[in-house]
Amino acid sequence: MNSPIALLIVDDENIVRDSLSKWFREDGYSVGTAENAVVALRQMQTQHWDIILLDIKMPGMDGIELQQKIKEIDATATIIFITAHASVDTAVQALKSGAFDYITKPIDPDHLSHLVLNAIKHRALQNENATLKEQISEFLNPDDIIGDSPQMKKVLELTQTVARTDTTVMIRGESGTGKELVARAIHCNSERKYFPIVTVNCGALPEGILESELFGHERGAFTGAQYRRKGKLELADGGTLFLDEVGNIDMKTQMDLLRVIETKQFTRVGGNNIIKVDFRIICATNKDLEKAIAEGTFREDLYYRLNVFTIIIPPLRERKSDIPILANFFVKKHARVMGKPVASFSAEAMDTLVQYDWRGNVRELENAVERAMVIKKNNVILADELPFQLSEHHQYFTSGSLAAMEREHIVSILKQNNWNISRSAEILQIDRVTLYNKIEKYELKRPS
Repeated sequence: MNSPIALLIVDDENIVRDSLSKWFREDGYSVGTAENAVVALRQMQTQHWDIILLDIKMPGMDGIELQQKIKEIDATATIIFITAHASVDTAVQALKSGAFDYITKPIDPDHLSHLVLNAIKHRALQNENATLKEQISEFLNPDDIIGDSPQMKKVLELTQTVARTDTTVMIRGESGTGKELVARAIHCNSERKYFPIVTVNCGALPEGILESELFGHERGAFTGAQYRRKGKLELADGGTLFLDEVGNIDMKTQMDLLRVIETKQFTRVGGNNIIKVDFRIICATNKDLEKAIAEGTFREDLYYRLNVFTIIIPPLRERKSDIPILANFFVKKHARVMGKPVASFSAEAMDTLVQYDWRGNVRELENAVERAMVIKKNNVILADELPFQLSEHHQYFTSGSLAAMEREHIVSILKQNNWNISRSAEILQIDRVTLYNKIEKYELKRPS
């Protein structure tokens, strides 16, 4: 059963205190009274009051000053002022100093009841909002960043440090190391966490499409533009814009992006209206941008705009102590998704995982664990249930010709990704057409 709303009436006139006390007690409120500021502050020390009806004109400390003292004791208390000297100045001062509302004497009980009910609804909404924010914070807690190695501890330390600022961040690392996860962790621990984080995969969009995706377009801006469309820059207003694979942006879009970063304003494609935006930029790349600058394919001025604070995520092969932690985490994750019991690894299987080179990094490890969870016969994952064997791995490094090594590596990646061409090409860091050409060149066949 909910406790009754506690209401404190502070007024130097006895008749006001008595009449209002009777009125609100009949309505089911828990009512207290105080004839001056001293008694009111004593009442505040003894119990919690939800709503305080506070007379402005009282002997000694007046209502405006008393409100400040009350807020120091309980910042959540809702205050409604009562005054016999109604004026615009008094009302404005009362509301500016944090009051919920005010009412003038002689008091209309029905009107005051209405104000109190509105105050109760307002408090309920504030409490609900605070609860939802707590739940969102828990939901956004970046617990998925797993690792106990010194390298990952450093990454987490840098992530927490930069999250509290509004600094532009560049995350660097090989494909599959978890760059987007770090970007989301920064956003979720920043002041912008209640606004969206908008991701743009710059490497997946052709030149014209990327421009429209970023800036939006007006109706009729180009063939097929039947409606006005907001771009990612507008959608990220107030939040974070995550530019993944930023090294793949063409030179024209680089120039447009540089202008937006400097001015925080732009126009939609085909439009004339200037749109102002406020967002933080986090970008990620697995490319050697310094080399791209030297080759003239990436703007040096944009590089310095983006590369303010750098976080480098080490490849999994350089932090092998994280492999058992990650493997067990993925087992629990996929057991939950598949509705299966949580499995463990045999000593031989875990040794195989640790010894493997993980060119596809954490993403490849998760795929291997997921596949093992699908085919495992009992609650212990064996080495031969992994999508590779250590002997194959060793053969990879001891084969003779370069072509043979390339063929074996492509076969290995395709097998690990169940012949998913897009995912395999991403791990191999080549485009899909190149991968198809190599499959044809080496006469590789997908297992039936």
